[in-house]
Order: sequence, then structure tokens, then C-alpha cells
Amino acid sequence: MSLPAVPARSSPPSATECVGTLYQRHHPWLNSWLRRKLGDQHDAADVAHDTFVRVLQSRLADRIQEPRSYLTTIARGLVVDLWRRRALDQAYLQVLQTLPVEHQPSLEAQALIQEQLIRLDRMLNGLGAKVKQAFLLSVIEGATYPTIAQRLGISERTVSHYMARAMERCCLLIELD
Repeated sequence: MSLPAVPARSSPPSATECVGTLYQRHHPWLNSWLRRKLGDQHDAADVAHDTFVRVLQSRLADRIQEPRSYLTTIARGLVVDLWRRRALDQAYLQVLQTLPVEHQPSLEAQALIQEQLIRLDRMLNGLGAKVKQAFLLSVIEGATYPTIAQRLGISERTVSHYMARAMERCCLLIELD
């Protein structure tokens, strides 16, 4: 018995098909790599999923030359985001524990605050540590430029420059949302 001939494909595979093929070939490996790195199968599954979502959103799947290298680069960034988000959550929860019970926000308010903290962290991501510090000292603590300059060991002019960079970054990202 002979098999029917498969018609030749007239167009290249779509981005979705390329991601599907990439997923079938590399998801088990990526998930295993992430499990070793994170030590948790659920976190690994979440990061692996998010990695392929990013690949799909990039629309570059058909041009990837080194799939494992590309996937690990994306996954590493997502792992850093996960760790940073957890550190932020932990810091927030520690601050909450210092507040008297009557001053603690409701669970709903806590969730909204955590969401905003994560959003602010994303906005400031990529700026230097001192730029972030200057911005947070100003916005969160209400510190003046001379106070920030003294605490960070920089000039007021540098504080002004840092604040301008941070504000510009936040404004650009707010416009993109």
C-alpha cells in the first residue's frame, strides 16, 4: 500500500508554526534546565511558558539560529524578573509587619500596592543603581535634592540629572501602556 503524496508547501511556515516546532523540540529541555536552576517545578513551568510567549510575541521564531541559546537568554531575564519581584514582595511584607495592625492596609489594598511596586520596579529597570536610589528617595521618602546628594555622595546637579532620567523613563513607559 502506498501513501498519498503530500502536496508541496507554497509558503514558508507561519510564526505560530515555527514557535510550535520550537516548543515541541525544546520545551522539555528548557523546563528541565529551569527546574535545576530554580529548584521548583511550578516556577520552572511558569517561566518556560512565559519564555515561549515572549518568543511568539517577538515574531522572530522563523529566524532563530541557535534555539537553546535564544531560549536561555529569554528565560534568564524572566528568572531575574521573578527573583526581583519576590525580593520586592518580601521587602514589602517585612515593612507591613512593622506596622500596627490598625494601620495595615486591607488585603485588596496590599495587592494593589504590590502591583504598583512591581510596575515601578519595571519602569526603573535598566537605570543605574544610584539613579534608582535618587528617584526612590525623592518620591518615596520625600527627600530634597541636597539631602539625596549628601546621602548618595554626589552633587545636587547629578541628583537633578538622575531625576530627569528617571522621570523621562517613567513618562515614556506610561505612554507605551
